[in-house]
Amino acid sequence: MQTTNQPIVLRLAIQKSGRLFESSVQLLRRCGIDLQNGTGKLKAAAANFPIEVYFLRDDDIPGYVADGVADLGIAGENVIYESGGAVEVVEKLGFGRCRLSIALPNDAGYSSPADLQGRRIATSYPRLLSDFLRQNGVQASIHPISGSVEIAPGIGLADAVCDLVSSGSTLFTNGLREVATILHSEAVLISRPELDADRLALLDKLLLRIRAVNAARRHK
Repeated sequence: MQTTNQPIVLRLAIQKSGRLFESSVQLLRRCGIDLQNGTGKLKAAAANFPIEVYFLRDDDIPGYVADGVADLGIAGENVIYESGGAVEVVEKLGFGRCRLSIALPNDAGYSSPADLQGRRIATSYPRLLSDFLRQNGVQASIHPISGSVEIAPGIGLADAVCDLVSSGSTLFTNGLREVATILHSEAVLISRPELDADRLALLDKLLLRIRAVNAARRHK
């Protein structure tokens, strides 16, 4: 029976929208990778590099990579470490920098993590927050919520929040201040475990381009 050999391509998952989407697409373009059918669909192939790009929710990217549906992904370290998925961080990409911090109302006292004892903390990152509290010997009540975490103290849902911070303007607007940083995060390239030799070779070629782009940007 005659068989048709399919070309080997890398399957890369990136955000379909959100704070890392535009920078991820720009990185590919600067690497000389032209997506054939744009970025408005769920999947796009490249005309000049053996890569196929999937556009996914950021929270789904680590799982797709860990399960082998995608070979590679671009996501924030905050998303990757919160997921706990079995993926490998291949390269830091230098964009999407932020920090995961605990914030309290401006009039709340704080001198150390011990001051969080017994407090209610709202967050979209319960795994990372739980690790931080455990490492500091603190028992607190974690309230997992998605979106608009910063309003939780103002409506009586929580005494504190654990959320992503870039400029700090959102916290300031809601009468909050940072008191502890749990994680410094940026966008990274991740891969699934045990890529085959052909895809490892393609990954090496992609990494050469990414590193050249980032080196040129740093030396501008």
